[in-house]
Amino acid sequence: MPVTLKDIARLAGVSTSTVSRSLNDSPLIPDETRRVIQRIAREQGFSFNASARGLSLGQTGTIALIFPDYFERFSINLFFSSLQSHIRNVLERAQVDVLVAFPRSRTTGESNVQKLVMARKIDGMLVVNNEMDRADQDCLRAAGIPFVFLHKHPEDTLAPDADYFCTDHVAGGRLAAQALLSSGAGRVLLVSAIGEEFDARSEGFFSAWAEAGRSKTDIDVVFGDCSFEYGSGEVARRVVQARSFGSPYRGVFCQTDLMALGTLQALGLAGVEVPSEVRVVGYDDIELGKGFMPALTTVRQPLQEITELACHRLLELLGGARPAPEHRLIRPELMLRAT
Repeated sequence: MPVTLKDIARLAGVSTSTVSRSLNDSPLIPDETRRVIQRIAREQGFSFNASARGLSLGQTGTIALIFPDYFERFSINLFFSSLQSHIRNVLERAQVDVLVAFPRSRTTGESNVQKLVMARKIDGMLVVNNEMDRADQDCLRAAGIPFVFLHKHPEDTLAPDADYFCTDHVAGGRLAAQALLSSGAGRVLLVSAIGEEFDARSEGFFSAWAEAGRSKTDIDVVFGDCSFEYGSGEVARRVVQARSFGSPYRGVFCQTDLMALGTLQALGLAGVEVPSEVRVVGYDDIELGKGFMPALTTVRQPLQEITELACHRLLELLGGARPAPEHRLIRPELMLRAT
């Protein structure tokens, strides 16, 4: 009988998930654990290449990566492009191809999910959205095609038995508040947007603010469109206006980096010094923010860890494993920089 992942897991005293990730060189597994598992696999005659193919390939060797329709907005694309790059890195190590698609055809309105299933083009699916039509889910389940949510978790009533791996945005909002509180910020401006992840960031921000004994009246809230232009226009205008009225904001939390970068540029042109006069904190940690002058303080979403977990769970499901659904919220990190 051929050696299986369960056999290696039993010999190593670990879970099959740990074996799967170790054989695919996941950085989420400690180096020593990976070495031990890979040594056991070699001793048992288990082929790493055969492992990767067996885990990932059903018939096509391809999984679909479903992005939301608003993927192409510049303000969103920078973040999603980074996410896609991480996913590609993980799945290419497992010799799996990635097909990028969207929920529905712009031309016909038909379901691209059902189209991919009926054409037998995919073995599994990663869903970068918290919405999926019930008919699409039924189609996937009927065809035996596993799917995993990442970046956004579905409503419990939508897919209670589905795996998801997402950023803990409540924790992220708390980190942003703590960054402003630690700098002694008094009156602050919170720049949010429409969506459950933004609601969670605001919840965390208000929670940390209250726990510090600060009044909610110190926080003004405005809703933007996540764009650089909104930051350089409306947000900066409010900061400059408050300064001229003698009740300046001492901190600004923009819930996307692009809004924060737009704010920084406009404040610099208006002669407002950052961070001595006002501290600015962003969210996401896009590459552009690191090279900006001044470099942006931001909340980093743990994209590598999220994609590692989601991709390896999908590979496990494709390999025939049927574990209990895993619901993970991964804690983000505050990146303290010049602002």
